[in-house]
Amino acid sequence: MSRRRAHIAMVGVPVVSHVLPSLALIGELVARGHRVTYANDPLMADRIASAGAALVPCTSTLPVVDNDWPADPIAAASLFLDDAVQALPQLRAGYGDDPADLYLYDIGAYAARALAEAQGRPLVQLSPTFVGWDGYQEEVAAHLWTLPGADAYRGRFARWLADCGATTTDMDAFSGPPARALALIPRAMQPHADRVDTRTVTFVGPCLDIRADPTKGWTRPADADNVLLISLGSAYTRRTAFYRRCIAAFGDLPGWHVVLQIGKHTDPDALGAIPPTVEVHSWVPQRGVLEQADAFVTHAGMGGCGEGLLAGVPMIAVPQGAEQFMNADRLVELGVACRVDSADATAETLRVALHDLVTDPERVERSKELQAAVRAEGGTPRAADLIENMLDAAVGGPAR
Repeated sequence: MSRRRAHIAMVGVPVVSHVLPSLALIGELVARGHRVTYANDPLMADRIASAGAALVPCTSTLPVVDNDWPADPIAAASLFLDDAVQALPQLRAGYGDDPADLYLYDIGAYAARALAEAQGRPLVQLSPTFVGWDGYQEEVAAHLWTLPGADAYRGRFARWLADCGATTTDMDAFSGPPARALALIPRAMQPHADRVDTRTVTFVGPCLDIRADPTKGWTRPADADNVLLISLGSAYTRRTAFYRRCIAAFGDLPGWHVVLQIGKHTDPDALGAIPPTVEVHSWVPQRGVLEQADAFVTHAGMGGCGEGLLAGVPMIAVPQGAEQFMNADRLVELGVACRVDSADATAETLRVALHDLVTDPERVERSKELQAAVRAEGGTPRAADLIENMLDAAVGGPAR
């Protein structure tokens, strides 16, 4: 039995932490013979091309070039709403004469849901982070709506929904999962997982390239007894003082080799003297390093948490913003990490945290147990199967 070759559209935002989690899934759908288009800012063109999808240019107004995100959550939410308002006409132009058989969309790409609902096409949300649970609006979101500017934001959102062609016109319902959503995270990282509606949301775990060698791109030094990866992801990399403290903490530890990712916004010369056991990069193939690492200092972004769990590596969580504080606490609850806040991250506390981390046999064993559980969630193949099943249901079953 063969599948129909369908047109699948992915709509995203040009934020690396929102693009990377689904790229392997996009590549798998292409490998299975589907025509996949990807609407996003041309800034993401190379990444999209690497997955084999065709770019549908959709210029974004998000502050991704200078990485200048506001700390205020209402201001940040407003940026995504503004981006959706200006993106929708671009999506209509790109897909008006060539509608997709099924739309996939990132949680930040509100315009995609408006387009799919207006066209009467099936859609699936791909969430790179945790999803709402029964009670989320009362326990979490309600607090946001008490902040300054929240009423004006909700009013603008409601007015846009009334005019954009969407059939879901309640803002809280529209910004939540549609009828089907895939959470590209380990279920273990989901708060209140027992209160998530599994009729709507399926946890598939991190979606990685199943055809790639996970160790490709970095080789563990032959003389390294232990390897430590330090990475604050892609958005919180202007942390020169923290990197200097890490070098002071770990640079002279006997038997340890340190891989330090600093991003493109930090000058390596500002780090001072670099010991020979420390290698500094603006970017590293994180999955490849983690597959060969013994410990991981992470900002506890969901992507890093998922890859750390998938590699079975104990972690030191140093949250920097957004949901990372909740993620860090969850890693501690799971028994695979310790949390060190930035204000407390001296060279001494970091060194003690690493020692406690790798000398605790229960924490190391728990990391291996969770690694097995995350791998069993299915990842990329399962996610692709589910999407194809949704296509079958939408168009009447697979071709014979």
